[in-house]
Amino acid sequence: MSLFTLAWNYLKAKPLNTIINIVLLSLGIAVITILLLFNKQLEEKIADNTKGIDLVIGAKGSPLQLILCNIFHIDFPTGNISLKEAERFAKNRLVKQAIPLALGDSYKSYRIIGTNKEYAALYNAELASGDWWGAPLSVNLGSNAAALSGLKLGDTFASAHGLAEGGHSHNEHQYKVVGIFKPTHSVLDNLILTNVESVWEMHEEADESDSVHHHEEHAEEHHAPLKPSPLVASVEKGDSTKQITSLLLLYRSPMAAIQMPKMVNMQSSLQAASPAFEAARLFSIMGVGVEILMAFAYVLIAISALSIFIALYNSLKERRYEMAVMRSMGATRSKLLTLVLLEGSLLTLLGSLVGLALAHGVLIVLTSVSPEMQKAGISGFVFYSQEWIILVGSLLLGLLCSVIPAVQAYRTDISRVLAAQ
Repeated sequence: MSLFTLAWNYLKAKPLNTIINIVLLSLGIAVITILLLFNKQLEEKIADNTKGIDLVIGAKGSPLQLILCNIFHIDFPTGNISLKEAERFAKNRLVKQAIPLALGDSYKSYRIIGTNKEYAALYNAELASGDWWGAPLSVNLGSNAAALSGLKLGDTFASAHGLAEGGHSHNEHQYKVVGIFKPTHSVLDNLILTNVESVWEMHEEADESDSVHHHEEHAEEHHAPLKPSPLVASVEKGDSTKQITSLLLLYRSPMAAIQMPKMVNMQSSLQAASPAFEAARLFSIMGVGVEILMAFAYVLIAISALSIFIALYNSLKERRYEMAVMRSMGATRSKLLTLVLLEGSLLTLLGSLVGLALAHGVLIVLTSVSPEMQKAGISGFVFYSQEWIILVGSLLLGLLCSVIPAVQAYRTDISRVLAAQ
């Protein structure tokens, strides 16, 4: 009989102790693995969603709220800003690209964004079916928004005010789905994109529309040439009656990172927020809760290690006669040492494998039943190299817990044990 088979039979001989040790260790490993999977994927999503966006300009308020709303689309706007004032920064020599965002409505909690095709290009968006939006009130759906909302090409729908379901519906206007994006594994998958003019049309009152129409006719009478806005080409540059929610900036040079935020915050009524800085601040806020959960997991692992040590130590006392017999039949001291170390390693290996499987299983179940987890892009089918470190670390823990019992087995005095029987 091999040492492995013998060690396995010893564990099966006391199923209750074995199961308790495996459960304790697996729970600790599962908590650590879930935190690892969640944090790593969240970091990757934040990095992907902020990629290429150097600065967000919006109304005064919380900088973190500005980022959460206009990049991750999980918060409410701080307010609207004048298109005329936004143009001032869009044409700054330090700015390579400026992308307008007009927010306000949603459909089944999927935010509708008025913007241009440059915004979709930030996330390398490609059409899975249909065409790009262009006509008034035409929209493109992100892959998740299409799959979970039930909308298809050609469908029409009324938007609701705000981000949560149950807001006031704009039934007088209907959006039409003209295109659906391929999955980008970014925030774009949860969005509905249209042009800025469609968002304006959805919210403008009739008298405001008449006023704008009258202004255009008046300009034509005087043959005044229309200078298009650098942000929304269909309106005149410097139009003080139009508003957007925010402006996303991409820098032309590293010098802009120093000058632009200061220029916006000190020389205008707007505020600027850096996605990189605010994302780091968000992680520091979340870090407190993560550290508490991590500490709880380490406590579980410590309890498990102590339990394994006690189980092996007690088992050794009960098997002293068996080991003395094995020695008298030719087993060497090193084989007895290896046998006990193998028992501890098997226990921790089983606990680690169960813990890793449990962590991935929990995330798979959560993503299948929770739309919010699906929107966040968290998956239980993702594996990281750090999980090997967890596995190796648990094996080392098993060996450490087995050292003292193994040394005692090594020092077994055959004659004394047999004489005592």
